Amino acid sequence: MDLLMIVSTPKAEPIALGLAGAAGRSGVEWGVFFTNDGVKALASADLVAALSSATISIACQDSWQHHMGEVRCPVELGSQTNNSLAVADAAKIVSL
Repeated sequence: MDLLMIVSTPKAEPIALGLAGAAGRSGVEWGVFFTNDGVKALASADLVAALSSATISIACQDSWQHHMGEVRCPVELGSQTNNSLAVADAAKIVSL
């Protein structure tokens, strides 16, 4: 994977949206992992739509349950193990 975004705050949503769009348009293989209250960024329909070109799109299950409760998650739920695997596979990492 060329680029991994780690979204750890909902304030990063506009930046993540811009990077996702740029990566999708340029054919970059990219993925994203949402953690902490960054899972709240998944409330953005525009961001969720932009994730369609991602290789992986995973939210930390513990963070999701803590911050979003019983709301259905629009991406795969995983763990910090998924984050570690994605980090190991990524050429570049952007922490937001």
